[in-house]
Amino acid sequence: MSHSTLLLIAVVGVATLLLLILRAKVQPFVALVVVSIGVALAAGVPAADLVKTIEEGMGSTLGHIATIIALGAMIGRIIELSGGARSFAHSLIDRFGSRRTPLALTVAGFLLGIPVFFEVGLIILMPIAYGVARASRKPLLVYALPMGAAMLTVHAFLPPHPGAVAVTEAIGADQGLVLLMGIPITAVVILLGYLVSRRMTRREYPMDPAVYAEVYGEQPDAADTSGPGQASGPASAPSDDGHGTAVLTKPSQAVVEAPAEDVRPAPSFGMVLTLIVTPILLILLGTIGQNVLSEGSLARAVLTVLGAPMVALLIDLALCAYFLGARRGWDRAHIASVMGSALPSVAMVILVAGAGGVFGKVLVASGIGDAIADVLEKTGLPALFLAFLMALALRAAQGSTTVALITTAGILTPLLERAHLSTGQLSLVALAIGAGGLAVSHINDAGYWMFTKLTGLDVASGLRTWTVLTTTMGLIGFGLTAALWPLV
Repeated sequence: MSHSTLLLIAVVGVATLLLLILRAKVQPFVALVVVSIGVALAAGVPAADLVKTIEEGMGSTLGHIATIIALGAMIGRIIELSGGARSFAHSLIDRFGSRRTPLALTVAGFLLGIPVFFEVGLIILMPIAYGVARASRKPLLVYALPMGAAMLTVHAFLPPHPGAVAVTEAIGADQGLVLLMGIPITAVVILLGYLVSRRMTRREYPMDPAVYAEVYGEQPDAADTSGPGQASGPASAPSDDGHGTAVLTKPSQAVVEAPAEDVRPAPSFGMVLTLIVTPILLILLGTIGQNVLSEGSLARAVLTVLGAPMVALLIDLALCAYFLGARRGWDRAHIASVMGSALPSVAMVILVAGAGGVFGKVLVASGIGDAIADVLEKTGLPALFLAFLMALALRAAQGSTTVALITTAGILTPLLERAHLSTGQLSLVALAIGAGGLAVSHINDAGYWMFTKLTGLDVASGLRTWTVLTTTMGLIGFGLTAALWPLV
């Protein structure tokens, strides 16, 4: 089959995928599987090999990432329900002082965003932003905008978040190197995003009266537009983002309700911080050990095992269960229940990641991957730029960061294999894909609707603030990966 025919099949396949997700509201998992089957048959994959190809794509992907995603979700759930997340955020505010509260909440979003999913972190921290906005009589957006953007940045860039894990495994990057380079890159992106948000929030934006009343404890004066916010009618929003995440649709739903946390004294700041960084340090030690210590040495073998992401997260989960659970009075049944409660929210994410692996396997088995690689090579564009641009385009088109990252990795894997990149370069490509997945959060993204409804912004204000800020931070992230490229 000619390259032009294979490319046409690929274009039709991606277009069909977007139509199924956006217009038909089909779950991305189902859409990816259906499109994968259609693309495989159209590209000439023998019917007898079709099921085997799907199983191999699903199995090879989930074999690497399912355990990591599940363990990460359990750790985040224990930190959340023990009260550790709120305690951690309040401790940061106390340490930074009232003048630097926006920065404190941004740092809290960064650190808590590592073990806690974006949507959960937003629900946990938004009541704290409400409280400090009420106390200071400043606009809510001053606190909420950099905080929310920080959590979304971590969600797009760093393991153990699903998209980052899936991309790292799909393209053959090293999770330790992704963390080693990704953490400082993410920190710089968040810091610069914080500075950009400070300029954005110097002006007032219209605010939903229901959210205004919830934040400031009073109804806004429609005649007075110089206060913390001014009244504006609510904008409509879809009820689902296409991959199982509920989106707020009414002004009254913007009121944040705290999760059912433990009523015992909350864990200390130091305890929560230690549990957040423990798996990161173990993974980094494993990577350093493999690159520094001699092969066959006992120390290298020990660090390799401890630094395996699955082992590092399993150790951290045990520590969380003990220090945040058992030592604070949770019995075994309650600890098991808390861990189990984390799995329903990530089950569909794991399946979507597996279906993305199926799509990537089909592209390789059908020869479409090589055809795409040929075309992309002829453009003369660097792999890093292609990775960022493709992730950004898919993110803008269908909304989900995770789907954009996974689909981009599947499409680019043949090109990256042909380019013979080093592990360090592949890790930067993974981060560039994350930068593309961070950008252009707009009206087809559940995160956009969650943020705008919780902060009371209308559609136009959300686009001028949240969308512009996430896109700016995505561009900054790509710029940093490009700056590091000559060094690796």
